[in-house]
Amino acid sequence: MSIAEVQPMLSESQASELIGRLFGWTVSKIRPLPSYYDQNFHVVVSEGGEYVLKITNFVLSRNLDTYEVENHTMAFMHQHGLPVQTVLPMLTGTMMSLENIDCGSGSQKYLVRLLSYLPGTTISTVPCSPLMLYQVGRIAATMDTILQRMEHPKLSALQRENNLWDLGNVHLLEPYLPALEGEENRVVKDIMNMFKTQVLPNMSSFHKCTIHGDFSDHNILVEPDDVIGYRISGILDFAEISSGYYVLELAISIMYMMTESRSPLEIGGAVLAGFESVFPLNEAERDALYVLVLVRFCQSLVLAHYSVTLYPENKEYLMVSAGKGVGHLFMLWKMGKEAVLRKWVEDAREYSETGSDDRADVLHGSSSVMQAIPTRL
Repeated sequence: MSIAEVQPMLSESQASELIGRLFGWTVSKIRPLPSYYDQNFHVVVSEGGEYVLKITNFVLSRNLDTYEVENHTMAFMHQHGLPVQTVLPMLTGTMMSLENIDCGSGSQKYLVRLLSYLPGTTISTVPCSPLMLYQVGRIAATMDTILQRMEHPKLSALQRENNLWDLGNVHLLEPYLPALEGEENRVVKDIMNMFKTQVLPNMSSFHKCTIHGDFSDHNILVEPDDVIGYRISGILDFAEISSGYYVLELAISIMYMMTESRSPLEIGGAVLAGFESVFPLNEAERDALYVLVLVRFCQSLVLAHYSVTLYPENKEYLMVSAGKGVGHLFMLWKMGKEAVLRKWVEDAREYSETGSDDRADVLHGSSSVMQAIPTRL
């Protein structure tokens, strides 16, 4: 089923009606926000306050247990000092509601939630210094470490065996490969084979955890900071939260931070240094990092191209990461695993050794940074 067939397409008046009926507020301003296959609105209400109205596509709206855990996760992380959105209760006291809505092609049941609004701009829009990248790695590992304390009776819902975006499910891309042609198709197939032969046999040595799963440059908000330039002010979108491994979170973070960079090879070392300041990798995890970063590029490339064949009118949004990332993918592929890993590991070591004193002064001397980056657990 295509994105066009499942994505909710509410009008602004329909969205405003939901706010009034479910929360008792009057909408004074409303505007759409970008989304891959759901629908989001930025809402300002007359009673005071800004929020994000989130309407989940009707296929995923059936997974109520998953969204119950997602809501709990955001609340849990907020309680532990991370800058995440939280879900607001409705007039009934519930945190979400399945609503029958007709978007023009018949009524469907869509899951509706209202989330707190976080200020800031996405990290994709600002220049990223090594210290900013260090923050990204550090907070990614901190997130996953905090999540290991979380308990919920429905955590099994995070075992997403058929999730196309799970780095461990690269084989699921095979039916979508015809969307790629020529060298792109050949390189993706070669990388998929590398995963099968070099990563899959060693995954039993990886440290398990619950991961955000989509810690991308469009899901990290930043605000100006007088001391370090920018600080992380928000973490968005827990729709891909799943059971996984620490190293998968790191690979995803590195890949997405590379996407907007004019010097992508310089990204990995600083992110790795920040991540390992909280959670050091073992030998098997470090050895797999290069291939896992390439796999994430492949997932983005393949699924974006395939989605465009189904939903061409949304091409600009669907290709936002894949279009910029294909050049980086080819560059990393041509350099090879040994050269890239050596660069990342050496940069991480140098950054940790030469920048430790200055970085400690910054991280521990700024209350705003401390709010964004908790101390090591």
